[in-house]
Amino acid sequence: MSKKPSDKSPTPSRKKKPAASVSGRPSSLLDTRVIYCGDNLEQLRLLPDGCIDLIYIDPPFNSNRNYEVFWGETREKRSFEDRHASTAAYIDYMRPRCVELARVLKKTGSFYYHCDWHASHYVKVMLDQIFGEQNFRTEIIWKRTNAKGLAFRSCPNNHDTIFYYSGGPRYTFNRQYVPQDEGYIEHFYGHRDPDGRRYQLADLTNPNRDRPNLKYEFLGVKRVWRWTKDRMEKAYAKGLIVQSKAGGVPRLKRYLDEQEGLPLGSVWTDIPPIQPHATERLGYPTQKPLKLLERIIEMSSNPNDIVLDAFAGCATAMVAAENLGRQWIGIDISPTACRVMAKRLRDVCHIEENEKLWRIGRGFVTRGLPRSEEQLRKMPPFEFENWAVIALGGVTNKAQVGDMGIDGRIYPVSALPGKAGPDQLEFMDVWYPIQVKQKDKVGRPDIDQFEAVMMREKRLIGFFVAFDYTADALAEIDAFFRRTGNMIKPVTVKDLLEGALARRMA
Repeated sequence: MSKKPSDKSPTPSRKKKPAASVSGRPSSLLDTRVIYCGDNLEQLRLLPDGCIDLIYIDPPFNSNRNYEVFWGETREKRSFEDRHASTAAYIDYMRPRCVELARVLKKTGSFYYHCDWHASHYVKVMLDQIFGEQNFRTEIIWKRTNAKGLAFRSCPNNHDTIFYYSGGPRYTFNRQYVPQDEGYIEHFYGHRDPDGRRYQLADLTNPNRDRPNLKYEFLGVKRVWRWTKDRMEKAYAKGLIVQSKAGGVPRLKRYLDEQEGLPLGSVWTDIPPIQPHATERLGYPTQKPLKLLERIIEMSSNPNDIVLDAFAGCATAMVAAENLGRQWIGIDISPTACRVMAKRLRDVCHIEENEKLWRIGRGFVTRGLPRSEEQLRKMPPFEFENWAVIALGGVTNKAQVGDMGIDGRIYPVSALPGKAGPDQLEFMDVWYPIQVKQKDKVGRPDIDQFEAVMMREKRLIGFFVAFDYTADALAEIDAFFRRTGNMIKPVTVKDLLEGALARRMA
């Protein structure tokens, strides 16, 4: 059961069960369950004051080593590096966005900023200025990996920092617990019942000696007790009080399985990073574990509260919010990221991207994505390539250099293992190559090159995506099938926009 914000400090809550689903509309001022594609600064300025319960952001770190924008879009990566060539430029980029985030945060809300060591100290100073030093709650240290290699005359960096602020003195806080350490359990819960239940013996005497109403003799021992005599006798009858020897002070059995665990501190070492073969891994460079976001959301929000991620990436915060029965809003500047988000919400949360369902609180929608051929023609080439592969239902390449004429791959559902992660797919033998050209009309030379790719890779089926095809190109596709029995399926951008793939995949 969650506690409401109080006039004083937040009150810890007991363990609670997450809501099974989101229901109702929490606010008449803004839409939720929406993915916005575009600059978050522009979108945030459209939101009303004090409308968000919980904000989590994992913005691009001021680090070239661990942030690759848009799944390998090298042109966008270069522009990002140029824009954030120094810590000062990075802070200048983040400051107006954090000002807007502080504005939309409720006074009872919470704000989490996830960063690493490159600029964390400068970020902390900026956040103190914007959110107020008095609203700083704690600095969370998340151990994201084990130390690897030997840093030159230093210690390897293996943690991230998450700065936690509140909107004011009254804020939602649901105490979280973690299991006790095995060594602690062995030392402090060394007693066992015949059925194996572990327990420790706790003191029953009252530290306040000035309690005459609680002073009495029990099992031959006179003390000032914590409980009344009637309660003591009932507990004794149930076998909860033991006396190790005659004349010894009775003590209370405190069972391990009845304890909530150890209160969660500010150093989190129990949530590992996403492993290479984890089923949740999408290949997004800075993807965070779902458990990490679930912990933050459980700790600082209640069912049906609104969660905002303004650097939504691959939708981990939104999936966690949906699973825990919260409303959510996601913003990202990358169309590719937004399509990946939508696909993940459909596949993992089993909710539909449907305007009609969204209007009655059952689906979700995406706003700002390219919706016309004209918009897609203006898209950066690699971004267009990623969009086309994902829209076709394929998997994009992790690198854009040396792709050997293959822009993506489709893995037929019948060939997939039960729990296939992105890395596992790379070792599968059954897959179909995808070639994407941002051309008004693909000609025969392009088809000839793709035929060579299919023959080299020994693929029976391949997919080609473009705006349109010349008559010669279509004739060559037909001739290639008659010569070899191998099939190239030409798909137009119009097909992808209109969802008219069924006939193309047949």
